[in-house]
Amino acid sequence: MRQLMIVALSSLVIAGQASAQTGDQPPPDMIITADSMAQNFQNHMFEGIELTEQQRQQMRDLMFQARQAQTAFLLSDIEKQHQLVTASEFNETAVRAQAEKMAQSYVNEQVEMARVRHQMYNLLTVRQQAILQKNFELRVSDIRRSTQLP
Repeated sequence: MRQLMIVALSSLVIAGQASAQTGDQPPPDMIITADSMAQNFQNHMFEGIELTEQQRQQMRDLMFQARQAQTAFLLSDIEKQHQLVTASEFNETAVRAQAEKMAQSYVNEQVEMARVRHQMYNLLTVRQQAILQKNFELRVSDIRRSTQLP
């Protein structure tokens, strides 16, 4: 099970980063899955909240700093993964090691992005935080309805 999770995470990293680099947006009628739910929450966290120009600038600064701090693992990891997939013989041990490395990088990136979002959240006024909470609850409700989760 752990191995399957590692492979799934590495696939998500590649797909997510490739999409982020090209600027592609998923189609609006895309079916919501467990994987897309987390990304949906992250991308729309501050949607519908009126921010002051100062708050916008502070959030831009935080995102810029976070991007600068990201490691350059992505391209080299994708190239390594491609080499392993296209090799004349399949090396499961090497693929596993690469997938684990990529999964750990993905986890580290998610932790750092959560840290940045936390800092952004703390830039909001109490009223803005209440609106954010209301929006979150509405999205959870919509997702539950569309996926029939309890």
